[in-house]
Parts: sequence; structure tokens; C-alpha cells
Amino acid sequence: MESESLTYLLIGVLSFGFLVPQILEYLQVSMPLKQVPSILAEYLNDAKLLEAKAYQKDNFKFKAITSSFTFLLTLLFITQGWFGEIDTWIGSLGFPPLGSSVLFFGLVFVVSDILSLPFDYYSTFVIEEKYGFNKTTIQTFFLDKLKAYLLSLLVGGGLLLVFLWLIHSMGPDFWWQFWIVAVVFMVLVNVGYTAWILPLFNTLTPLAEGELRDKLLQYAAKVNFPVKHIFVMDGSRRSAKANAFFSGFGKQKKVVLYDTLLEQHTPEELVAVLAHEIGHYKKKHLKWGMLVSVVEVGLLLFLLGQVVFSESMSLALGGTALSVPLNIIGFTMLFAPLSMLMGIGMNALSRKHEFEADAYAKETFGGKPLAEALKTLSVKSLSTIHPHPWYVFVNYSHPPLLERLERLEQ
Repeated sequence: MESESLTYLLIGVLSFGFLVPQILEYLQVSMPLKQVPSILAEYLNDAKLLEAKAYQKDNFKFKAITSSFTFLLTLLFITQGWFGEIDTWIGSLGFPPLGSSVLFFGLVFVVSDILSLPFDYYSTFVIEEKYGFNKTTIQTFFLDKLKAYLLSLLVGGGLLLVFLWLIHSMGPDFWWQFWIVAVVFMVLVNVGYTAWILPLFNTLTPLAEGELRDKLLQYAAKVNFPVKHIFVMDGSRRSAKANAFFSGFGKQKKVVLYDTLLEQHTPEELVAVLAHEIGHYKKKHLKWGMLVSVVEVGLLLFLLGQVVFSESMSLALGGTALSVPLNIIGFTMLFAPLSMLMGIGMNALSRKHEFEADAYAKETFGGKPLAEALKTLSVKSLSTIHPHPWYVFVNYSHPPLLERLERLEQ
């Protein structure tokens, strides 16, 4: 394809990737308010429903501004050839191809993060603060940023260096070689996330002896899910929202409960939440998720291999000759529609898995305590009770609350 045609294609794909999410967000926020469902009458009132709608509208406006800014800036970079000008300038510095590629992406990362900083700050200290969710301080906010930079430099930078080295050294065969590297990295992150990464940002303390720990361990033993490590995470340092998860394989399995979760729920509800998470494990959802992710990464790398050495792509972005960094930038834009389709499929699979995990919890412990926990979580996080079906289809990784409650309480 000629470079000029590729430029128009990039603009078209970029516009598609901007407009479709905006339309879906508009459909979601335009859903009319309905009466409080009888199943939520004890948890939700009209005032709370109005507050949830206001929170939804504020986030809609904020997303519209941020996505419009990103779209217009990217559009300018394409039409004005600024990507190519930056690449040409870096090439004139005299670095070898690998060094130039690393410098290009390092510059893109730094500039992108600086531009996103005001938006991150506003989201945290204005919107989340307004609705009582934000618990972080300015010091913690910027300290987290610094830690993320260092982690990105050490881990992300290392992966980027290997990735670019393979492209420049191995040619078209780079894709399957880096696929192996990526798979090993994904497994290591899954195994070591709570041990190596999470402690950089949060404090994990073993769950204290007492009624809750006894109930959790008794249930885990009952369903033959040996777990030695149950931690409480200080999530309240940053947000009032609650969550729970577990990570690792085999004897390295760790259960992590947010301290906000412990404050908001009864021991029975917390056991039900654990039962749901164990359901994911018992139904092999984690393995399926890992397998699908591995296939997705392999497909992405294979497709990248088809365009990463295309001179036309480089010229379409304003370059003067074949450029690996420009071709990677162009590929990420062209891949966006396929990524959206794959995301829809992944979300559909995830919603199916959530129903199955709910059913497991209902069968092995009880549907009512899990239903009560979901009601509390949803109401306190100001979740949308009546989402638009198209928005659910494209974006929801979890089924809507009312659908889950209907199955749990029937």
C-alpha cells in the first residue's frame, strides 16, 4: 500500500477508535434513571441513585475531554508528520539503530506521562475526592509516580531493550522469540506480583488470628484449597473502594483482602467473596485467561512482524526512510480495531466465568451472603445499576449487578 493511502487509513482507524467509545459512553450516561429495584431497597435509596448518576456523568465528561485531547494530538502528529520529524532528529544524533529506537520510545514515554499527569491529578483529587473515594495524599500520589517510573525503567525498559534488540538483530523471526520472553515474563509476574511488585506500593500484613481467619481457613479446607497466606492490604491509603484477589500457583497461592473490604462486610460475606475467588481457580479460569493472553500476545507479535519492516508505514508517519519505531507506532494504531474485537471476546468470556464463579460460591457456601456482599460493593462504589446493553457487551468484564443477584437469589 502506498504511503499516502496508509496515512488516510491511519487517520480513519484513529477516528474509529475515538468515535466508537464516545458513542458507547454517551449511550451509557444517557440511560434514564429508574426506580430503585426492590432487591436493593435495603441498600439503595433515591439520593444514592442520583449520586451514582452524577458520578457517572462527571466521569463521562472527564473521559470525553481526555480522549478528545489524545485524539486531536495524535491526529496532529500524523497529519503534520511530527512522528517522522522526531525520528529523523533522533537519527541525526549518531546513535546505532538500537540506541535510536530505545531513545525514541523513552522520549515518547516521558512526554506522554507528563501530558497525562494533570489529568491523573484531576481524576484523583477532584472527581474521586468529590465523591469521597480518594484517600491518597499529594505526597503519596507523586511518590507512587516516582516508584512507577523506576519500575518502568528497570522492568519495562529491560523488556523494551530485549524486544528492540530482537527486532534489529533477528529480523522477521523476532516475533516468536520475543513471544517466548513475554510468556516467561507473564508467568513470573503472576507468581511474584504480591511478593515483589505490590509491596512497593502497599503494605501487606497477615490477617490477624480470630473469627474471620478461622472461617476463611475452614472454608478453604472444606473445598480442598490449601492456602497458607492470607494478607490484608492497606488499600484505604489511596481509595475507599474495596476489592479482593489472589495470585500465584500451587503452594505460592496468596489471598489478598483490602482493609476497606474488612470494614464493610461481615465474616460470612467475606467467606462468600473468597468462595467466589476460589471458584475461579477451581473452574480453571485463571489458566484459561493465561492461555488466551498468551495466544493474543503471539498473534499481536506475528502481525507486528508483517509491518515492522515496511518502508511505506514509516513514510506515512512522516519518516524519510524505513524506521522500526515509526512502524511500531503505526502498528499500534492499525491494531486498535482488532484489539477492540478481541477485547469484546475476552469480556464475554470473563462475564461467563464470573457467573460460573458465583455459582460455585452459591453451591459450596451460599448465594445469599455473596449477594449481600455484591450489593454493598456496588452501592458503596456508586456503580451503574442499569447499564446500557451495548456498553455491557463491549466493555463489561463482569455481568451487571442485577443479573448476578437474580441468579444468586433464585
